[in-house]
Amino acid sequence: MAKISTSDFRNGINIILDGEIYTINEFQHVKPGKGPAFVRTKLKGVENSKNIDKTFRSGESVESIRVERQPYQFLYAEGDMFFFMHQETYEQIPLERSRVDNPKFITDGLICTLVVDVDNEKVLYAQPPDQIEAEVIETDPGVKGDTAQGGSKPATISGGAVIQVPLFIDTGEIIRVDTRTGEYLERAKSK
Repeated sequence: MAKISTSDFRNGINIILDGEIYTINEFQHVKPGKGPAFVRTKLKGVENSKNIDKTFRSGESVESIRVERQPYQFLYAEGDMFFFMHQETYEQIPLERSRVDNPKFITDGLICTLVVDVDNEKVLYAQPPDQIEAEVIETDPGVKGDTAQGGSKPATISGGAVIQVPLFIDTGEIIRVDTRTGEYLERAKSK
């Protein structure tokens, strides 16, 4: 792990702070009229998803860490373990449920992103794509004349998540869902 100075801060760099890994989302060098310069940052926790604001003295050093995002295919879940496979090497990696973002949106065969600490060769967490296509497994039947602006109803999609969908969506339809917010986006286009 390398030490970097506050002058080396860039958006997207990962640093270690109080034993946790954080990504720099925003930074601003501030030179007040009085007193020493400092760097104001907004950080997002890689493993804990906490958002924090932190101020560093100008020239202060912190440890940086190299993190890579790699595509892995979800194979299956067994108990509290999720199993992913690398697409080229066919290496399988088990991961605890607590280290999987939004597991309710992950279905068999889905290509997910595994975030890996390169220096320690440790998988930090897995996350599904920002948008997925999922089948509506269960919902109340749609009624003729229902429109997109007419309201919403709960629907269970493949993977087990329950989301709000427009009244015209029926069981068996394929829909597009935003996994970050859990919101219905649109019907999936027919192939």
